[in-house]
Amino acid sequence: MSTQPRALILQSAHLPRRGRAKAFFRVARRKYLGTASALVLVVVVFAAVFAEAVAPYDPIEPEPSIALQAPSFSHWLGTDELGRDLFSRILLGARTSLLVGISAVTMGVVIGVTLGLTSAYFGGRYDLVVQRFIDSAQAFPSLILVIAIVATLGQSLFNVILAIGINTFAGKTRVVRGTALSVMQNTYIESARAIGCSGMRMMLIHILPNCLAPIIVITSLSVGTAIIAESSLSFLGLGPPPPDPTWGSMLSGPARNFMRVAPWLALTPGIAITAVVLAFNLLGDALRDILDPRLRGTE
Repeated sequence: MSTQPRALILQSAHLPRRGRAKAFFRVARRKYLGTASALVLVVVVFAAVFAEAVAPYDPIEPEPSIALQAPSFSHWLGTDELGRDLFSRILLGARTSLLVGISAVTMGVVIGVTLGLTSAYFGGRYDLVVQRFIDSAQAFPSLILVIAIVATLGQSLFNVILAIGINTFAGKTRVVRGTALSVMQNTYIESARAIGCSGMRMMLIHILPNCLAPIIVITSLSVGTAIIAESSLSFLGLGPPPPDPTWGSMLSGPARNFMRVAPWLALTPGIAITAVVLAFNLLGDALRDILDPRLRGTE
């Protein structure tokens, strides 16, 4: 059996710069789906950040004279029912979808890591209360909980991020707690306790770094789920308010009345959502294979 990706990455820390580059490209060749997904996401993020500069037309200003034009050289993805260029709207919609997805997952990771670490470290009644709270949070259907939060707080970009973030922290708490409990069985944790390390130092210096592999994996996988949640909210009319487009809102509203005669109205945002979510999932799978020690010895 040849050297595995995780071993190559660990060994590369002790190699000169050229050796690190060779190890990196060897891992990239073996995990080609993860590499391709990472490249796709880099392109999407670049296009989202520089949407105004990249977009060939104004994504918001309507042009009724060119409404429902099929894809052509002048409008690569066609135009919508108001004559707005769909390629330009996809670029601007990518910014909103990625902003919501990354921000919501970051919020969920911060809450989940905090609760998971403290629950594993302190144990006892605190652990019992936290776990019953997590059980209660996971008892609600995800989409219904998000809809209820947005409907209660009002329709805004921040409220959408808050609702999705609250909906994602429970699963991360369980993963972090389980990993932290496993890490705490190691002898170096007992040694740190013996020399008088404080609880904060123990959690941040000795436990958290050894939990990073599963945290990275679940974070990358969760971004795709968050993007789908935002698209679902926008499709139901509860997403970020106009005029900025989102991929979900492009599938709803008046556009639905024209999708039979102009199928590109549905295909364009649908393919964008599918491609980005699939890229995040494939990247998460590749990171899991590289970082999870239980998968050593598998290709």
